Amino acid sequence: MTDVKKLLALCCFMTTQPGVMAQNGPTMGWSSWNTYGVNINDALIRRQADAMVSTGLKDVGYDHINIDDGFFGGRNTETGELLIHPTRFPHGLKPVADYIHQKGLKAGIYSDAGCNTCGNMYNGDELSVNVGLYNYDQRDADFYFKECGFDFIKVDFCGGDAPQNKQHLALDPQERYTAISQAIRKTGRDDVRLNVCRWNYPGTWVHDVAFSWRTTGDIWDGWKSVKGILAENLYMSAYAFDGHFNDMDMLEVGRSMSAEEDKTHFGMWCIMNSPLLIGCDLTNIRSTALALLKNEELIALNQDPLCQQAYIVALSNGCYVLVRDIEERNGTKRAFAIYNPNDIAKKAAVDFSDLCLGGRVALRDLFLKRNVGEYTERMEVTVPAHGTRIYRAVGEQRLERTRYEAETAYISDYQELKNNAAEKTGIYEYADYCSCGLKAGWLGQSEQNDLVWRDVYSDDGGEYTLTIAYISGENRNIAVDVNGRRVKTVYVNSGGWDVVGKKDITVQLQKGRNTIRLSNPTGWMPDIDYIDLVRTKPTAIHATPAADVDGREPAFDLSGRPAQPGTPLVIRHGKKILHTK
Repeated sequence: MTDVKKLLALCCFMTTQPGVMAQNGPTMGWSSWNTYGVNINDALIRRQADAMVSTGLKDVGYDHINIDDGFFGGRNTETGELLIHPTRFPHGLKPVADYIHQKGLKAGIYSDAGCNTCGNMYNGDELSVNVGLYNYDQRDADFYFKECGFDFIKVDFCGGDAPQNKQHLALDPQERYTAISQAIRKTGRDDVRLNVCRWNYPGTWVHDVAFSWRTTGDIWDGWKSVKGILAENLYMSAYAFDGHFNDMDMLEVGRSMSAEEDKTHFGMWCIMNSPLLIGCDLTNIRSTALALLKNEELIALNQDPLCQQAYIVALSNGCYVLVRDIEERNGTKRAFAIYNPNDIAKKAAVDFSDLCLGGRVALRDLFLKRNVGEYTERMEVTVPAHGTRIYRAVGEQRLERTRYEAETAYISDYQELKNNAAEKTGIYEYADYCSCGLKAGWLGQSEQNDLVWRDVYSDDGGEYTLTIAYISGENRNIAVDVNGRRVKTVYVNSGGWDVVGKKDITVQLQKGRNTIRLSNPTGWMPDIDYIDLVRTKPTAIHATPAADVDGREPAFDLSGRPAQPGTPLVIRHGKKILHTK
């Protein structure tokens, strides 16, 4: 077999097979809200469960049937018993949950952190009064998860947000969701998935409370909504980790958007590791939408065991390039997307050095589910308006990452619920003078309002030049920490608030994973565009090869061919592969 064929065969061989899904990936299934609102009933939910099986969606990993708002029938004020809607669910919730389970599926339910639900405020559902979890956390948790056996719960916040409930309750989200999480654990169930629905990213505390959390307002059936949600999540990759996920809301695929918009919607939700909760009527779904939703290779990307959200590495002719590892950390297999939010087609170029892949790179188109060839250095593709292209890439070498955009870093105090200027918490902002069109700002004034890259990888450790690209129209300072130790405090002024300046310092990295932190505990930091890390001196190292199809991992010589004994080492300086002596 030729080297080219081996790479392409590897690309095909390593795709996850249908039905083989990670058990702890983002939630996959169906939810009632997008199509039906509060107008649901027992028979409708059973029909959707039947369709989940008959359409083959269950076979490719969709395993949740989630009942959203609309099943409530009030509450017995004397006993505290939660009542179920007498005509929509005349036999209560347990029989329908049992029916879902009998289909080999998981059952999801809905509540609110306050007293009333959103359906009461906005949909005229008069029985949704005093049915939320507030004052009834443990009682309702026992009912939902011990008595009825539900496996998932979405908890809204209309009842806790004063303008959105008739009692004008203004509750603290962290306190309420923490109490709800604790009540669920006290049921004895450790497998229930809690989805926090606070409409904006609530704060870094949510990672330790919930399985997933909403990052935006409600999605609606239209491109403008999908584009807006993506714009609010392109800078959120640092907040999804350790099997907890940013939720970009339920899917509108198969409703009124174009085929290309549906592909972007689904594909970007997959590579950005959002839950995949179908929102259309499964009993009347279009064949093209069904085929898209059943794309096993995109689903495998979403359910990849690394649970990584793709992050921005480049902006090419108005198209965003995002990348992530798959299957193994810092390996030669990666997935990347080219996303065109514009209203016209765009020709985009991808430099493989931006993807940290060197040598020959074999590509597989995950929408087409076919290998498209091998490339060196770069590839170009025309992406239609509102379109996205997603590829699986297998390279001959894994290069060290040198560019770390600010929008891929973590702000320890990050939140989107309160005014950031008043709270003195950092934000991410779009800025066309920055390298990928984004920056981090409003940093400093406290230890927690910092900017942290928590996964800076060095093959061998050693001395690096750290370049900080910053924006500041006045004198400001930055404290630089590496792996928890203060390296230096630098004083900077770029000469304007739309001018990017650069500051170089020398740092030592350890082999493997490192943390780099920028902070200013007493004053404002400058805005940050990115940091670059380049090894100070060229270092002789072995190229990281792609595994062969039979599982062996041969070394490669300078020409990229399998190395023979005595082959010289590859010399790398930053992204460049240099010749050897």
